[in-house]
Amino acid sequence: MSFHAFAQFKVGLVLSGGGATGLAHIGVIKALEENNIPISYVCGTSAGALVGAMYASGYSPAEMEAYVLSTQFKQMTMGEIPSGRRYLFREEEPDASMLSFPFRPDSLLKTSIPMNLVTPSFLDCEMLKIMGLPSASNNKNFDQLFVPYRCVAADVVNKKSVTFSKGDLNAAVRASMTYPFYVNPIKIDGVVYFDGGLYNNFPVNVMYHDFHPDFIIGSNVSENAKKPDVQDFMGLLENMLRTPTDYTLPCSEGIIIEPKMSVSTFDFDGAKKAIQEGYLQTLKYIDSIQKMLPDDVKSPDLTQRRALFRANILPIQISSITTDLRKKDKVNYVDASMIRSHKNEVVSLKNFENRYYRLYAAQQIDYLFPTLTLKKDSTYHLNLNVRKAKPFKLDVGGHLSSRPVNTGFLGLTYRHLGEVASFVHAESYFGKFYGSVKSEVGLDIPSVLPISASAYFVMNRWDYYRSFATFFEDIKPSFLVQNEMYYGVKIKHPILNNSKAVLDFRWFNLEDNYYQTSSFLSIDTADMTQLRGSLVSYEIVDNALNRKQFASEGHFLSAKIKYLSAEENTTPGTTSLFDTIVNKQHDWINLSVESQYYFLTQPHFHMGLHARGMFNSQSLFANYTASLLAMPNLSVLPDLETFFLKEYRSPQHVALGVNLVFPIRKAIEYRIDLYYYQPFLQLEKLSDGSVQYSKPFKGNTWVGATSLIYHSVVGPLRATLNYFPLQIQPWNFQVSFGYVLFNERAVR
Repeated sequence: MSFHAFAQFKVGLVLSGGGATGLAHIGVIKALEENNIPISYVCGTSAGALVGAMYASGYSPAEMEAYVLSTQFKQMTMGEIPSGRRYLFREEEPDASMLSFPFRPDSLLKTSIPMNLVTPSFLDCEMLKIMGLPSASNNKNFDQLFVPYRCVAADVVNKKSVTFSKGDLNAAVRASMTYPFYVNPIKIDGVVYFDGGLYNNFPVNVMYHDFHPDFIIGSNVSENAKKPDVQDFMGLLENMLRTPTDYTLPCSEGIIIEPKMSVSTFDFDGAKKAIQEGYLQTLKYIDSIQKMLPDDVKSPDLTQRRALFRANILPIQISSITTDLRKKDKVNYVDASMIRSHKNEVVSLKNFENRYYRLYAAQQIDYLFPTLTLKKDSTYHLNLNVRKAKPFKLDVGGHLSSRPVNTGFLGLTYRHLGEVASFVHAESYFGKFYGSVKSEVGLDIPSVLPISASAYFVMNRWDYYRSFATFFEDIKPSFLVQNEMYYGVKIKHPILNNSKAVLDFRWFNLEDNYYQTSSFLSIDTADMTQLRGSLVSYEIVDNALNRKQFASEGHFLSAKIKYLSAEENTTPGTTSLFDTIVNKQHDWINLSVESQYYFLTQPHFHMGLHARGMFNSQSLFANYTASLLAMPNLSVLPDLETFFLKEYRSPQHVALGVNLVFPIRKAIEYRIDLYYYQPFLQLEKLSDGSVQYSKPFKGNTWVGATSLIYHSVVGPLRATLNYFPLQIQPWNFQVSFGYVLFNERAVR
């Protein structure tokens, strides 16, 4: 039979919404194609709009299935950015924050409630490639796609369903699948749209009105909201938002397939099961469908048609850009970050993606949405809908523990975006064990190859106790207090997406107050060592770990070199063995290297290797304790930062460890971290109170920890058993919530 004969009889396919259950539509299309059932038109809502748009963009059922089963698709649904697409250069330094509240002072409550659970940056970029490109290459007319296509979205202001038949396909589908509070709504031509399923979850009426098919096949995986209980908040909300949908066909010329779903709305891990259920259910209807179609109707050569359709899609070559931030024709931050207009640059897909994610990483930008328009010279014009971040951001967090190392955290940031991006930041850690204040002002200069500079001021205070006391024990007086004050300038530049380099110039003033014996009295005065000086450092960091603490995937690499010059002034107290004030000049180099790599990531077992090396040429200080305090400490386990353990302080050392992670459920892990510690040099206190280095390679030992961790949406809740074998009490158990993260040390 000729293609013309096929064209005389039209079959329309209507796809309902349904979240992850809507992936069953792929199985439906797969079964229809395998049995030569033609698909002349497609209409869809929400997940049905997504599947239908992929099909209308020339994707085969096999290609659609492979895509939704890929790691990429899983990351899209979870709002994750692939590790290779993170942009470390613009990521904020890790701190103990757990919750962030962007706001405007004039509308604090009105604009501070988050509108999305997941970040759609990866989703929007992928949809541009999959759907935006085919529609731009076909005059943005949905009738000129591989099969004519329609989708619906909800205009919540005017409370009506809107049908999209032209325009940017990626924007139309994005509007149709914008489930409230899961992903943020978007605007098209000034109208705010949400999920099409709110008002029309099964757009049969659109199919009839726009295409007048001879036969309709409906694929429905949804149902109307059930009558809620008066105390069922989510059920009440769903009934308030959604209008009941008629899931029937208004005539006899059609059939509805309803896959029996065992997958929930947001269970995208069940994609394979959903597709299989859609496929098997459709096979049961094939004979019935074929009997209702004319005998001579069959599907044309779809492979050839797809090849011809794809051949007409021009690759992404972007030669111009517009944004809604342009003022008086000045090049703004967004323009300068995306394209060199003054050089008539043409940007490839690879370069566009790199720059898109780099721009998205700027804290001054809240949201980007890209669309394409084909130009007469066969290149594309890029339009970026840009939403600035709210000018202020409040961060709240800290660390609550059964040990007396509880710390609160508050941070406040002002962000501005114009021709450059800038910020002013202030934060505070507060607690008995640790306190800190930090202020910083920074500037990000717009460029395809950007650079940033910031000036900062930090004060730290560390207060150590003489015991492993818990909430239920008496806390003995402090035996060591360290105060740090430093300020400086940092200059950063990117290397690759996951890596950056930092040049740091710093001036510092340190004061350590300590007793040189554990048997001190309240009338005793502490020794005091002051260190004033400056340093310059250069660090290269590559970070693709999946979490800022207790990572289970990815890799990390850091290499840092510092040159320091400082003057020591040590004043003895009543417990000192010497009564002479010491003034001494110190000049030294510090080189540190750290690497962590999770090379094995199976569903129920992750394994990583962690190594750290330190070389420090620092000379000895006035006494044993002062020298010990100046030494780098081992910090491969988070809780090591909260103890003062002399056995794990050495100017030169290496630590080699293994990280074993056992995922129990989606957010629950059991982990074992075990390290071998080998100091090259260690301090040794002689009988007369003087200090020297011990023989090389003495003092090797192990440290370890085992933890059960629940990774909540705000931070880790864990029960940890630490093992420090050289201590009188080698085992230390604690329950804690939050992050063991502090501001950077001034020198150490």
